[in-house]
Amino acid sequence: MAERFRGYLPVVIDVETAGFNPKTDALLEIAAVILEMDEQGMLIPEQTISCNVDPFEGANLEKAALEFTGIDPFSPLRNAVDEKEALETIFKPVRKAVKANGCKRAILVGHNASFDLSFVNAAAERCNIKRNPFHPFSSFDTATLAGLAFGHTVLAKTCEIAGIEFNTREAHSAKYDTEKTAELFSLIVNRWQELGGWDMVLRSNSEF
Repeated sequence: MAERFRGYLPVVIDVETAGFNPKTDALLEIAAVILEMDEQGMLIPEQTISCNVDPFEGANLEKAALEFTGIDPFSPLRNAVDEKEALETIFKPVRKAVKANGCKRAILVGHNASFDLSFVNAAAERCNIKRNPFHPFSSFDTATLAGLAFGHTVLAKTCEIAGIEFNTREAHSAKYDTEKTAELFSLIVNRWQELGGWDMVLRSNSEF
């Protein structure tokens, strides 16, 4: 895995939020899928971690965003935790996977990844978390990759084109969207390898 992505471990992340501004708007859900690689160099979604998140003190809650996601931030049924606990719940297994794979850092994979990364970074800063395992600005964007591979950028439609089952009633849940994004990213990377785009033997014998 470390050789395939230049020392970085791809980890799929999705967030659901109460707006578009990571500095002011609440982070409401976060989920991660950690990937592993089999002996043939194929990516496989290995572990999913997810948390519902309580809005941080003073957070903005945009009505339109809540109507879009259908999230009630104050429902006791969410069993939500504060931002710091949610991030550590995600970061701990990510750090473990980074170490186990001999990687130097995680790199976020997301559908429109800059959005998810901006909320992760802003929340980590608010919580004064010093050991954010993710690269601070680099990411893999499956919307861009899907535009290249399938000619479409919307997650639901791209999954349909790619032959990945997608239930629109479950969409806009961080856990569901993360798992579908992980399937899509793995499919694209694996298809590229099948086409000869990455030679494990040549790469493993080369020096970086």
